Amino acid sequence: MAQLIISVGREFGSGGHVIAEALSKKFNIELYDNSLITELADKTGLSTEVVEKYNERPKHKLISRTVRGYSNSIEENIARMQFDILRKKAEDGESFVVVGRCAETVLKDNPALISLFILADKDAKAKRIMELHNLSKEKAEALMEKKDRKRKYYHNSYCSGKWGDSRNYDLSINSTRLGIEKTADFIEAYINERIKTAQHN
Repeated sequence: MAQLIISVGREFGSGGHVIAEALSKKFNIELYDNSLITELADKTGLSTEVVEKYNERPKHKLISRTVRGYSNSIEENIARMQFDILRKKAEDGESFVVVGRCAETVLKDNPALISLFILADKDAKAKRIMELHNLSKEKAEALMEKKDRKRKYYHNSYCSGKWGDSRNYDLSINSTRLGIEKTADFIEAYINERIKTAQHN
């Protein structure tokens, strides 16, 4: 199979991570999510706890400084190192699914990339979060807003394109319409059509 890279951006509670896992299995390719934390820790000698603490966090703009390409922000350095790991995997011809990590921007010049953004209706997301985390509706909605605010701020700190803006992705889809499993099936069909089109061009 030719190289295939699938990036999955997602709203919290949309089932985006479950869809990413399903696509990894459907196409029999590696899934990179929090596993990048362990890989980065191994490469740098940092503990997984330190990497996890600063993972997917924006730099503090008021105190961060970059001099001759070096930043004093550990958040930015960890983000940049993860971006470099993804670029290296892509350049080496590896096929994979990656969740988050600004991958639709970091890998946008790679012709093997297919970028997705998974969203869902607010009530559907809240219901899913309530069930997964055993929370009240109010707490589920508060967690949802907190997580999405964090993802948006992180993404927009490192990318010119805005998080969740459909113009920055090949396909944006509301998982509430078909349900998570059928949404994954639909995306699989879409990707297969993309692969066929690329082979004929």
